[in-house]
Amino acid sequence: MGIGVQWTLRDAPGTVDVPVAAKSLAPAEVPSDPVAPALAAPSVVAPPPAVEPPGELPPAIAPRPASPSPAPAGEDTAWFDDAPVPAPVRPATPVPAPAEPASAPLSDEAIAQMDWPALQAAVSSCTRCMLCETRHAAVNGRGAEHATWIAIAGTPSPADEQAPQAVSGEAGQLLDNMLKAIELKPESDVYVTNVVKCRPPERHPSAEEVIACRPFLDRELALTGATMAITFGQFAARGLMMGPASRGKVMRYNQLSVVATYHPDDLLRKPEDKPKAWGDLCLAKASHA
Repeated sequence: MGIGVQWTLRDAPGTVDVPVAAKSLAPAEVPSDPVAPALAAPSVVAPPPAVEPPGELPPAIAPRPASPSPAPAGEDTAWFDDAPVPAPVRPATPVPAPAEPASAPLSDEAIAQMDWPALQAAVSSCTRCMLCETRHAAVNGRGAEHATWIAIAGTPSPADEQAPQAVSGEAGQLLDNMLKAIELKPESDVYVTNVVKCRPPERHPSAEEVIACRPFLDRELALTGATMAITFGQFAARGLMMGPASRGKVMRYNQLSVVATYHPDDLLRKPEDKPKAWGDLCLAKASHA
């Protein structure tokens, strides 16, 4: 069956379609983010027998315009020139208000009991690591809350912080097209999230930051009930597996089958890597059939 790669951004300059046939790929490191430290090596399941990849897929969708943020309203101050002048009074010495105690970081056990609304609120107000002091916004996941598939990226981008939404903008559009290419509906079949929910300032997350954020990702996995994961970017693959990870094979994390591929941002910069990503997607689809 002939197959063509159809993940292009409509009207986006510099995007190239590269038709390929899905073939077995030799393991190779995903070229992207540096990785979380190796904590435990995952067990590896041999890839399933080669299968015919899915046929021609829906064309790329037009990019969705971002909703502009409303400008802050100005303050309107009324002046009362005709008010009587009060008698001078010696100002009292101000008494400083007692400082409110900072909220204690949530425990792993508390996060493990949360439902979706509580989890999303906890992510938005998280203080479990120092990224809470520099972030613009913590970024929750998006998509189906009960999903068979979960798409996991590494950390939020500046566009994700502005949204705030995991894998947004042109990268998000390309991600959705990649999922549609293997006959998944992003809005009902897939939950999209990040390993770390806050963007570090001009650096990659530390090991402590990855570990601090881990209970949120584990709770997302539990609430969705996902049984198949695709990781996007090297940091996401090793961050999920908590150790070595590579493309071209099916890995296991607990009860979750995992296939690693390129981040959409990588493919926007290097569209010639789309054939390799297409092979990864076909491997994930075949292993979950």
